[in-house]
Amino acid sequence: MASTLQHGDSAGTFLGHPKGLFVLFFAEMWERFSYYGMRALLIFYLTKHWLYSDSKAGVIYGAYTALVYITPVLGGYLADKYLGQRKAVLFGAVLLTLGHFFMAFEGEPQVGNVDNPVIYVFWLALALIIVGSGFLKANISVIVGQLYPRTDIRRDSAYTIFYMGINLGAAIGSLLCGYIGETYGWGYGFGLAGIGMLAGLLVFMWGKPLLLGRGEPPKPLAKNTEWTMYGIGIVMVGLCWAAIQFQDVVGYFLGGFGGALVLYVLFTAVTKLAPEERDRIFAAMFLILTSIVFWALFEQAGSSLNLFTDRHVDRAGVPASTFQSINAIYIILLAPIFAITWQYLGQKGLEPSAPFKFGLGVIQVGLGFLVLVWGANAVGLENATPVIFIFLIYLLHTTGELCLSPVGLSAMNRLAPAHMASLIMGTWFFASATGNFAAGLIAAATGAEGVGEEAGKQVVIDVYSTVGMYAVGIGIAVLVISPLIKKLMHLDTLKDDAEELEDIFGGSEVGSPDAAGVRPATRPAE
Repeated sequence: MASTLQHGDSAGTFLGHPKGLFVLFFAEMWERFSYYGMRALLIFYLTKHWLYSDSKAGVIYGAYTALVYITPVLGGYLADKYLGQRKAVLFGAVLLTLGHFFMAFEGEPQVGNVDNPVIYVFWLALALIIVGSGFLKANISVIVGQLYPRTDIRRDSAYTIFYMGINLGAAIGSLLCGYIGETYGWGYGFGLAGIGMLAGLLVFMWGKPLLLGRGEPPKPLAKNTEWTMYGIGIVMVGLCWAAIQFQDVVGYFLGGFGGALVLYVLFTAVTKLAPEERDRIFAAMFLILTSIVFWALFEQAGSSLNLFTDRHVDRAGVPASTFQSINAIYIILLAPIFAITWQYLGQKGLEPSAPFKFGLGVIQVGLGFLVLVWGANAVGLENATPVIFIFLIYLLHTTGELCLSPVGLSAMNRLAPAHMASLIMGTWFFASATGNFAAGLIAAATGAEGVGEEAGKQVVIDVYSTVGMYAVGIGIAVLVISPLIKKLMHLDTLKDDAEELEDIFGGSEVGSPDAAGVRPATRPAE
């Protein structure tokens, strides 16, 4: 085993993980800097610059974030079949860079029904960011999984480290872009987000050799085929440019396409997979559906909770958008503890199952809202809510997120057969899309323009109380049935592909869980 470990080190490891993980860490860090920097400002940009009502802004925000999570389904499929994950990530990064720079063109505020042509540049910027995320999000997560054998106990730890990169970028982006945008002007905040995305693109291009051929096309890619894929991406930009302007279309699409996607995945599992692989897909679908509840509540952060912080919290003059960084800072502090804890418990055979972790996550997101409601009621409607309760809701949401999101990424990659990896990861992000759209509807329900500050605050508190109690109840139900879902995962029979491992290491003994090394994808294109 010692010789095997040395071989894994010579292939490129750092701190016990492949060096490629840290390339992906920094590339995703800068991408998240741009995305969350823009996200921190978006609801205020819609309500204060374009002068949309709270309800309308919430629906636009929900439709936008939903589309961000829908497009990975197609982006993942095209990567699986044609482009490979690496080229898909590169293309997505280029679109994202353009989109964030277009956000810097703000024009004059929209007043009444007077048409402002710059609004169409704003819709284009959102469309570019949506499609760019579609090509980048699912595929960069898949590359992380390709760096490890499916039975490697470092996988949850690796995804948690990767998640730290996401949140390091999110924290810095929310603080800098939020402060600069609210203090000096929207264009400056959005422009800084664009610079961050460009940095992410450059890091990913520079680190290609350290990915060791992971994420390449499944077969040699002809130039005309490659450019056709990029053309499809441009068409998607046009479709999203239209959809973001007519948010109801997004809801209908989610219902129709989402139902068809679930049926396709289940049909494939039943008709084409062996019984154990089929059961794993069933387990993955349960986790995916559970995550919708979590994201519908968690994603209030950028919309209704952002507005609540701006209007009803004693912030001592601190810009409300900068509070978007709290969640990310908590993750930076807590993710190492969670990663070490899961790995330690895994080595002892005591680690909670993924379904059990999901139940804990949903309970905590519900408790977060109930704590905020208690704090707001304690001081009365006429007084500003103490800022400590904003820190507490984000703390509970963060611990819930760490029980669900990185664990979910790892579970999707582990449970899916290799030929369905990006499709299942895309379905995971599609569930996030559904949750985000539902989050927009919940945020719209908190809008109460024209009723006065105290009455408006009461509306938000009532909505938060209701969704908080429902979430706690659903989370408890997930805990109760988690042993059944764990049984469907068949973790005791999960194995790596022996031929792939032998091809890399020259011996089947590296299939043991503690072996260092990487899981190959297909061979790089010539």
